[in-house]
Amino acid sequence: MSLTPSAADKKARTLSEAMPYIQRFFDKTIVVKYGGNAMTDPQLQDSFARDVVLLKLVGMNPVVVHGGGPQINDLLKRVGKQGEFIQGMRVTDEETMDVVEMVLGKVNKDIVNLINKHGGKAVGLTGQDGAFIRAEKMMLESKDEPGKMLDIGQVGEITKIDPTIISFLDSGDFIPVVAPIGVAPDGETLNINADLVAGKLAEVLKAEKLVLLTNTPGVLDKDGNLLSGLTPKNIDDLVADGTLSGGMLPKIGSALDAARSGVKSVHIIDGRVEHALLLEILTDEGVGTLIKSK
Repeated sequence: MSLTPSAADKKARTLSEAMPYIQRFFDKTIVVKYGGNAMTDPQLQDSFARDVVLLKLVGMNPVVVHGGGPQINDLLKRVGKQGEFIQGMRVTDEETMDVVEMVLGKVNKDIVNLINKHGGKAVGLTGQDGAFIRAEKMMLESKDEPGKMLDIGQVGEITKIDPTIISFLDSGDFIPVVAPIGVAPDGETLNINADLVAGKLAEVLKAEKLVLLTNTPGVLDKDGNLLSGLTPKNIDDLVADGTLSGGMLPKIGSALDAARSGVKSVHIIDGRVEHALLLEILTDEGVGTLIKSK
């Protein structure tokens, strides 16, 4: 069926609009944190996989980092355990860590299979592979009792990422898909917040962009309005007045650290929008919040 003249014009404009972005980001690394509804809605899963494959086909180097929060919570409930969070971090005892590893392994394989189904060459990794994500046990300072440190179990903070394995996969036209599990000096596995892994990986790889998919239109103010651009001062104010809390804290912290460490642009976007990734990278108008370094 042929296009009407107006539909043809619209499609042509969209394709033409993408060209300068394809030129600008050719052979550049784009780190994407994949999470939220985009991971659980079949139509959005398909949309995401197609976006990633297209970015690779036009010459970019996408690296996917995924979480698995909803799936982990579901399995914990099935084994009679309640998920617990402190300052946006999952409290991870030994039993919970077993569940985390099981779920993230399954999620990782599912993402790899979906990308490959759409013509990509995806390879699944965890930080254990080649011990490329080194970590140490994270302790959190109590908000109620300053100076008191809280033990939240097998939760890690990154000490070092070796980019060699990612760079090797990129050079072979593979798409790395990374599960956020790190390795402690004693070999213990540690659960790491996926936003933190994505941010640190973007820094180490000197990525052109870090894109974090969420279940909101982006960062919202107290009235629910989208904040299209944020500076460190804006972020400090939003944390101080309680606008930013819970799971948004590690996301914002990771985004800000990446922006300050040389990642050229950091975006928090609405993963509930089909093809949100393409809209952010290949069009004039994105679908979220831009985090600025200053």
